[in-house]
Amino acid sequence: MAMTGVLRPGHAQIRVLDMDESVNFYTNVMGLKETGRDKSGRVYFKTWDERDHNSVILRQADRAGLDFFGFKVESKEELEKLDKALQAYGVKTERMPAGDLLETGERVRFKAPTGHTFELYAEKGYVGNGLGDVAPEAWNPDQKGISPIRMDHALLYGKDIDGTRKLFEDVLGFTLTERVKLEDKTTDLAAFITCSTKAHDLALVRHSEDDKLHHVSFLLETWEQVLRAADIMSMNRVSIDIGPTRHGITRGATIYFFDPSGNRLETFCGGYECYPDMPEIVWPIEEVGRAIFYHDRKLNEAFLSVVT
Repeated sequence: MAMTGVLRPGHAQIRVLDMDESVNFYTNVMGLKETGRDKSGRVYFKTWDERDHNSVILRQADRAGLDFFGFKVESKEELEKLDKALQAYGVKTERMPAGDLLETGERVRFKAPTGHTFELYAEKGYVGNGLGDVAPEAWNPDQKGISPIRMDHALLYGKDIDGTRKLFEDVLGFTLTERVKLEDKTTDLAAFITCSTKAHDLALVRHSEDDKLHHVSFLLETWEQVLRAADIMSMNRVSIDIGPTRHGITRGATIYFFDPSGNRLETFCGGYECYPDMPEIVWPIEEVGRAIFYHDRKLNEAFLSVVT
């Protein structure tokens, strides 16, 4: 499919309780590259293979969670077009000035029906991946920790997931790939949507509270790297939630774990390629255990209920 409009997830601003402890974790355990600090005390990171200046922003706060999640769009003209489309859809937007985030152009901010704050932007400073653009090597040997290749997606909890899904489909051009149906066979417990050929760029789960984060996810290249990530977590006494295992939904191989502030993160690999002409996959509630944990085929209550 042509990559137009919304291109990909671009950044997540995560609230942490202790900045020094968090910087050490995201640098030495996750293996992200620190790229800057701003006057307000926020710390910026990227994965080794991301070309843009930042994808993860840490802000110290008195409670963990997600401040906002941003998507990169193809051009400034597209940003203007989508801002007008959001307003025409009845969504209030706010313009965030260029430079408010380091190396990031003007952003269009809006609140979804689930209470989450999203952003769209077209410009972010290019810093490369250290390999160059002419006859590059296969990977950068200057890596530490888990060292994912990109910040990939987020799973968010809220009440009106139907409204948020429709907003992303109708205005931003996302496609529904998979859904989990409740007992009435009509109501969605979960929905997985994409703006690319990935199995999902955003996932939504119905929950009694709005504006909740389940996890931010980071992509690895192989199952062997997922297992290595589990070793690194154990060596550093990281709190592991679930895994290594596989999802039925998206078919990704995964580990869920927590940063020092209690924010759940995921490292994963795999998943199928999705195109707009493919039918959506439906999981009845009777199969939700296998959908989430393909090997165990049963739910873990803490996995569903612990959010920030």
